[in-house]
Amino acid sequence: MNDPEARIRVLVADDQHLIRRGLCTIIDAEPDLHVVAEASDGAAAAREAAQHRVDVVLMDVEMPGVDGIEGVRLVRDARPEARVLMLTMFDLDEYVFSALRAGASGFLLKTATPTELAAAVRASHGGEHLFAPSVTRRLVESFVRGPPPTDGVPSRLAALTERELEVLRALARGLSNAEIGAELFMGEATVKTHVTRILAKLGLRDRVQAVVLAYECGLPQRPEG
Repeated sequence: MNDPEARIRVLVADDQHLIRRGLCTIIDAEPDLHVVAEASDGAAAAREAAQHRVDVVLMDVEMPGVDGIEGVRLVRDARPEARVLMLTMFDLDEYVFSALRAGASGFLLKTATPTELAAAVRASHGGEHLFAPSVTRRLVESFVRGPPPTDGVPSRLAALTERELEVLRALARGLSNAEIGAELFMGEATVKTHVTRILAKLGLRDRVQAVVLAYECGLPQRPEG
């Protein structure tokens, strides 16, 4: 990419120097990505994210001092425009939900390939929520065994139309816009419009927050069959 200013500005936060260097090497090998800062804990990540106008933060979950979960919150306060992609060796439920509630945009295992890592940075920067396949399975399984669906519409979701509730239920089951459209017999553009309205009505930042809220409200329906 000829214009350096057009590249996605990335911060790598990991307390292990060798891992941090490896991630930086992978990212800087991509023509449209550029590591502008590094950090060894969550507090430093927040400071560097604000100072360097970072677009995407790759944040390790387990770090001494201020860990990655608190680091997400600090980054969201210091640099609201930044998207935070969590990196870990473990796809444990408590990490996933804590990271999502803190404002993370996705969750990727450190076993991901360089191609998958670069694609995840681009997807996160583009506003997508991204999870490793094993993490997605755990999320769906948690919905299935989680709070039972409510008899009526939860008060926090009362502003939504019935169609918007259907879309939110589908989101909470991990479906993409294309899959939601196919299931509910609507075009993908219409699904996007519904998602935008859902986020606006509920005062949410992104789809990830919508999924977490749906789970907390007991909205997702158990799959039939």
